[in-house]
Amino acid sequence: MDFTELVDLAAERLGGAVLFANDDFFAPKENLLKSSTPVFIEGKYTDRGKWMDGWESRRRRTPGFDWCVIRLGLPGFIRGIVVDTSHFKGNYPEQCSLEACATDGLATIEQITADSVQWTEILSPSHLNGDSLNPFAITNENRWTYLRFKIYPDGGVARLRVYGEVVPDWNRLKQLDGEIDLAAAENGGLVVSCSDMFFGHRHNLIMPGRAANMSDGWETKRRRRPGHDWTIIKLGTSGRIKRLEVDTSWFKGNFPESCSVEACTLDAPIEALQDPTFTWKPVLARTKLQADARHFFDQVMDAGAVSHVRFNIFPDGGVSRLRVYGTIE
Repeated sequence: MDFTELVDLAAERLGGAVLFANDDFFAPKENLLKSSTPVFIEGKYTDRGKWMDGWESRRRRTPGFDWCVIRLGLPGFIRGIVVDTSHFKGNYPEQCSLEACATDGLATIEQITADSVQWTEILSPSHLNGDSLNPFAITNENRWTYLRFKIYPDGGVARLRVYGEVVPDWNRLKQLDGEIDLAAAENGGLVVSCSDMFFGHRHNLIMPGRAANMSDGWETKRRRRPGHDWTIIKLGTSGRIKRLEVDTSWFKGNFPESCSVEACTLDAPIEALQDPTFTWKPVLARTKLQADARHFFDQVMDAGAVSHVRFNIFPDGGVSRLRVYGTIE
């Protein structure tokens, strides 16, 4: 799988934050993780210079580099990053590198910036192009919680995306001894495939919290042929499904007429699940949906311990969130 198809572990919506930057004279460090696409506004200036939609340090007059520390929203294995230098043409860094560390809990700014912190380099200094998306694959197999992003020697970066596989604290979750949302991104769930996501990305379906608006859900184009749309979700861990929630909030003239849920246990490539002949176990029979509403299904069919869920919508439309509550097996 292309690493950009994974979850952005540093995303603001997941709790990611730039905690500290040694310099953000021209543009604030917080811009680095903004969810929006970077923009350029001709003629817009601040009292410090040209307004830029990114993180930008001043021109360095001494040897060294600039850097910032990022708390990942969700801990996990990092598979790749994208360093977006959009609109930075004569003021982008020549190179960047990335270091990582892991802590047992939340660290204060003073703790994470202390000289005693043991950082591991997971991307050596690498060339950057200006006004471009710069992708870098990461091969390290450790679970990380914090990053130190370095730019050489100075300059501006519009956005940083950190794609990877979420690795929850399973010891803590198992100690809860109850139902969890097995499909939730924060619990390691991943929407691995879908029939269509023209208007809204499939990952929105398993994001934390309620949808902010209609763009914050999974939405397909209008279907003009027979059939229906679907997504396949790899659960964070094998579990037994006890109840479901299907949230169509914000979708009023474009919600699906109905939905169904199926499940399976499989340790095989995603292509096997996409095969029309593959047999799924029913969890929720086709059920009518309403516009802009949360639907709770406390009675579902027992499919046993399962690893994947197929969420079908008929014939098309948008759904804000899908919650798959169950127990860890």
